[in-house]
Amino acid sequence: MKVLRLDELVADGRLAGQRVFIRADLNVPQDDAGRITEDTRIRASVPGIEMALKAGAAVMVTSHLGRPVEGEFTPENSLAPVAHRLSELIGREVRLVSHWIDGVDVNPGELVMLENCRFNKGEKKNDESLAKKIARLCDVFVHDAFGTAHRAEASTYGIAQFAKVACAGPLLAAEIDAISKALADPRWPLVAIVAGSKVSTKLSILHSLAERVDQLIVGGGIANTFMLAAGLPIGKSLAEPGLVDDAKAVMAEMKARGAAVPIPIDVVVAKEFKADAPATVKAATDVADDDLILDIGPQTAAKLAAQLKAAGTIVWNGPLGVFEFDAFANGTQTVARAIAASDAFSLAGGGDTLAAIAKYGIAKDVGYISTGGGAFLEVLEGKTLPAFEILARRADR
Repeated sequence: MKVLRLDELVADGRLAGQRVFIRADLNVPQDDAGRITEDTRIRASVPGIEMALKAGAAVMVTSHLGRPVEGEFTPENSLAPVAHRLSELIGREVRLVSHWIDGVDVNPGELVMLENCRFNKGEKKNDESLAKKIARLCDVFVHDAFGTAHRAEASTYGIAQFAKVACAGPLLAAEIDAISKALADPRWPLVAIVAGSKVSTKLSILHSLAERVDQLIVGGGIANTFMLAAGLPIGKSLAEPGLVDDAKAVMAEMKARGAAVPIPIDVVVAKEFKADAPATVKAATDVADDDLILDIGPQTAAKLAAQLKAAGTIVWNGPLGVFEFDAFANGTQTVARAIAASDAFSLAGGGDTLAAIAKYGIAKDVGYISTGGGAFLEVLEGKTLPAFEILARRADR
């Protein structure tokens, strides 16, 4: 996908003296006292901000934080703690500007943070008059918030329509590159792992991937529903019997293309959902009525690992079992280590997936780790994200 990128503008010397508006994703977790408990998103925003500052731009950065009522200031949703943390990270004062819609005083080489963009009425509905006002604040708009790329809001989409120049920041550009490499122009075989508690939340993703992947590995409660569809017993395991026909349809789509949805041949079960519940490995055909399936079995894990090591591209969303409980973590750990050991380009996303990557220390061995959440899922669903669409349109002008 062709979009204008911030580093291209820097290379062409087009930022010096320009007013640059950066939409970042600084929606970080805080404790009850308002202290930031995890600052990955703030640290990830620094390269784009510093790139613009070093090029001599007057830089404004904003983000949403929490879920305030539009038009109402609430202290707990203020970006003040974020501005303070960003000041520490870049070693310079970051002034917080509260009422900024009608004008911002910022000089070349200076950085200011604009208060929570969702305090502005019309932000979430992409109000055109609000978007035009925001666009008038800058010469260059930089979208660097992949976590919001699936939303058409005034500070993400509307401003990109009306700003003089609209481009992708380094974070968004990296996501575009990784998604293109994994899904638009993959190395084959292409293997996708889709796991989670419910088929219903990822049904459209499963159908979308079934049209293009060579192997569609399912895990968690989703795998249990597929086991039901394959005529296997699942005891009292989490599943959606009402979606068995949908699971059968996905398997039929894959089979028609000569591809497959591997069904577990063995599983790890327990009688209770507890970390210390005794774990038993059973053949998939031997699950008892009072069993809970909490992981794939070692034979299944080894079989999947072999497929992953032979893959050209791997897309991973979701753990294979209840990996938070060590007795039921082998499936996820085996798959994670197989992805790390594979020569394939791997793209991983989703909160639980990131937690598994961190738990097994394989971050450096994963091709690209997406932090997008809902945006990542919509990409897997085959949707064109609003941020990608508008930036591509602006690049064609």
